[in-house]
Amino acid sequence: MTTPEGALVLFSGGQDSAVCLAWALDRFSRVETVGYDYGQRHSVELQARDAVRARMAEAFPHWAPRLGEDHVLEMRGFGAVAQSALTAERAIEMTAKGLPSTFVPGRNLAFLIYAAALADRRGLRVLVGGMCETDFSGYPDCRRDTLDAMQSALNLGMAQDFVIETPLMRLTKADTWALAQGLGGRTLVDLILEHSHTCYLGERDLRRPWGYGCGTCPACELRARGYEGWLAEGRPAIRA
Repeated sequence: MTTPEGALVLFSGGQDSAVCLAWALDRFSRVETVGYDYGQRHSVELQARDAVRARMAEAFPHWAPRLGEDHVLEMRGFGAVAQSALTAERAIEMTAKGLPSTFVPGRNLAFLIYAAALADRRGLRVLVGGMCETDFSGYPDCRRDTLDAMQSALNLGMAQDFVIETPLMRLTKADTWALAQGLGGRTLVDLILEHSHTCYLGERDLRRPWGYGCGTCPACELRARGYEGWLAEGRPAIRA
């Protein structure tokens, strides 16, 4: 069932946010998207966003009227302050804190503050993010308890009634592929394989069975493992 409420999807152009966009289009009558230019090394994802949005509207004409405006917010100052292996030429490794060097401190929190400010202006109550704690990359701002606290802070600080939806929170990457199939069949799966971008190094020269990427960074390894697991297990399509 479609709700007349509007939603704002935090849309990077990657696999997870592409599935979240489809999930939102399947549920809400008006869906807008927001992306962030924070100086990421894999800035090619900003181009992937346009391709995924355009192809999704073409492939699923019943969703096209619901797909509203796209917004790209400049956050390079934040990226410079919260420097990591995603924003600087550093090795991807575990740090002394036990966190991956790809962790951008507070990134999801900053994204949500910007998204909430935009949603307030656009009259949108639901914020949709692809955060996941089932097989996440060790990022503490992907946990649901973090997002629950953030939701409370946003509502208190902005006198609003925002809801932060995280449809992938309890799913494995294999489950995420199954959800894509449940939402849009093989058409959506193929669209995500061909047009979304996840690789931290921004590699799009080599097309692999699970999409484009270097094949060795943590994002590629997670995506590949999930895709291979989904195929091997033959799990049925799911809907979150």
